[in-house]
Amino acid sequence: MNLPIPGQPVRGSKTGQPIMALFDLLGRSWAMGIIWHLAKGPSTFRGLQTYCESISPTSLNKRIKELRDSYLIVKTIDGYALTEQGKELYGLIEPLGLWAKGWSKNFKKQ
Repeated sequence: MNLPIPGQPVRGSKTGQPIMALFDLLGRSWAMGIIWHLAKGPSTFRGLQTYCESISPTSLNKRIKELRDSYLIVKTIDGYALTEQGKELYGLIEPLGLWAKGWSKNFKKQ
């Protein structure tokens, strides 16, 4: 699967609307989990692999490369870290995560 780039066809959008390119990227396995984990601070490859539980090293390398190529994470001397844009993105999705916890309570009633 190619890196989703705004302006080029992506999942759900033939025109590659920027929001659809972002959703394509974030919808890939462990992409959001990596961002969520790095919001706590830098992490090594091994630390990310532990956090991501069952992800293979090949898949983790691919996801890291996609997130780096998308300017959301960067390699530092302490490991991988969010870029300023990555931190800004986390600031936008964190409230969505909190909202989802409340939303999920609807399903416990069933």
